[in-house]
Amino acid sequence: MTMGADEALAQLQAGNRRFVANAQDARTGTGPARRHELVAGQAPLAIILGCSDSRVPAEIVFDQGLGDLFVIRVAGNIVAPSQIGSVEFAAQEFGTRLVVVLGHSRCGAIQATIKALEAPAPASMPNIDSIVDRIRPAVVGLLETELRTDHDRLVHQAVRANIRASANQLRHGSRLLEQLIAEDGLRVVGAEYALETGRVEFFDGV
Repeated sequence: MTMGADEALAQLQAGNRRFVANAQDARTGTGPARRHELVAGQAPLAIILGCSDSRVPAEIVFDQGLGDLFVIRVAGNIVAPSQIGSVEFAAQEFGTRLVVVLGHSRCGAIQATIKALEAPAPASMPNIDSIVDRIRPAVVGLLETELRTDHDRLVHQAVRANIRASANQLRHGSRLLEQLIAEDGLRVVGAEYALETGRVEFFDGV
């Protein structure tokens, strides 16, 4: 039976609490028995669209094991067609009903975007620029507020704005996902991982 979004979210929250407390569950499946069990197929409880940052591995920060999470990682947790397709695949193929856009504090892709907006330079790295260009719409308006004088607050708000933007793109950028949200219990939420504490705060769509 497919796990509902609320139950999956509760499991992720409980797992993150264990991670923060350094009390990981010894029963988390990572051994040979679990590996062999998964040869026949998978039924991940959540789809995670996260940042590629090496400090934010989703399986670890949520204290999950093999086969528990379908993880898509890309710098800045941006949404492009390939990411949407990956989410569609897992939602349709495995019946997974929770999608989490997982950003994090002090995100390098966010800071690179702010730098590019504050001091535009000729394009020199088109592939990196393509990431910045996808983050830019969520961030540019913040530079027109008082946040422009407080870099730390600006980065914090920009991280959250980018998470919200990515979550909204998933909610409204795919006919299949829109249908699953409307008719079959799919839920897309946004969350921020704090590098300083290890805590994940779910703040969008919850």
